[in-house]
Amino acid sequence: MYIHSLELSHYRNYNHLSIEFDPGITILYGDNAQGKTNILEAIYISGTTKSHRGSKDKDMIQFGEEESHIRLNIKKNDVGHRIDMHLRKNKSKGVAVDGQSIKKSGELFGIVHMIFFSPEDLSIIKNGPSERRRFMDLELCQLNKVYHYNYVNYNKALNQRNTLLKQIAFQPGLKDTLDTWDLYLIEYGKCIIEEREHFIKKLNDILKNIHGHLTGGKESIEIGYEKNVTVEQYETVMQSKREMDLRYQSTQTGPHRDDICFYINGIDVRKYGSQGQQRTAALSLKLAEIELVKELIHDTPILLLDDVMSELDHNRKNYLLDSIQDIQTIVTCTGYDDFIKSRLKINRIYQVTNGKVDIFKIDEENS
Repeated sequence: MYIHSLELSHYRNYNHLSIEFDPGITILYGDNAQGKTNILEAIYISGTTKSHRGSKDKDMIQFGEEESHIRLNIKKNDVGHRIDMHLRKNKSKGVAVDGQSIKKSGELFGIVHMIFFSPEDLSIIKNGPSERRRFMDLELCQLNKVYHYNYVNYNKALNQRNTLLKQIAFQPGLKDTLDTWDLYLIEYGKCIIEEREHFIKKLNDILKNIHGHLTGGKESIEIGYEKNVTVEQYETVMQSKREMDLRYQSTQTGPHRDDICFYINGIDVRKYGSQGQQRTAALSLKLAEIELVKELIHDTPILLLDDVMSELDHNRKNYLLDSIQDIQTIVTCTGYDDFIKSRLKINRIYQVTNGKVDIFKIDEENS
């Protein structure tokens, strides 16, 4: 699986852009705020319908324009596929695969699989639980259409129940209708918990080996799934916390309050780990994600590296480079020297300057 080309129209700081990629390593280099990350974002949204930055559709449309278009051409098992994304300011986005419109984002998953790695990911251990849940959800939604279905419906039910909790403060007679939303939340929530539990278990097995190599065998890591509630106790706990829910006007029970814990040599890295340990654990987590995806989809995902190399020391950088040799990788950076001097074979280099992308011949530096 690899990306063949990307076309943008009125997207972010790009009026029009057409760019091709090779199955190997492509580098996008240039100063900050020139549009390198925008290219990665457009690729990612084509595969997931979501911006890795959490941006709304209207924010990705070029200033002064009403709509934006993204076209991604990929090759999978020697068969070409085209994904078209139509962003509009005041309407939901339009998505088409090979010229056929799709109504639900879940229909897009499975066509292409992408992993995004940015400097912010290196802080996932020390940041709040919402980011760690987001990590699980983004990956599971791509890997498992059933999970995506349950996740979407769970969040719809959660929003409806929270709205109802606020309304009950003014209309106490609505209290009886909570039972209906409880049933929906429990039905979808149980499925989410079970899939997350399975995901963390598989990820843990891969992570231990990677982290051991990264630390020269000095550290042993283990991650765990911190469930807010178990499948077996869901109904009981939900009922027992109803008065608390009414008091706080929000749902206190369910997988929307889950977390992932990280232990190195038995110590909780989130609370007591050094910055170096937290960053190494985060890198291990991302590399384990790549290996797990390979195993589950029986193919290689597309890796998008957004200025990560500058955040890694020599050893961590080398380990990451070793891990991506058989994966199509698109890298953004402010310089290319380190890559040219490395043992990796670079297929293409583009220079990005203020929304314009120019091909750069690798041997130019010697001319």
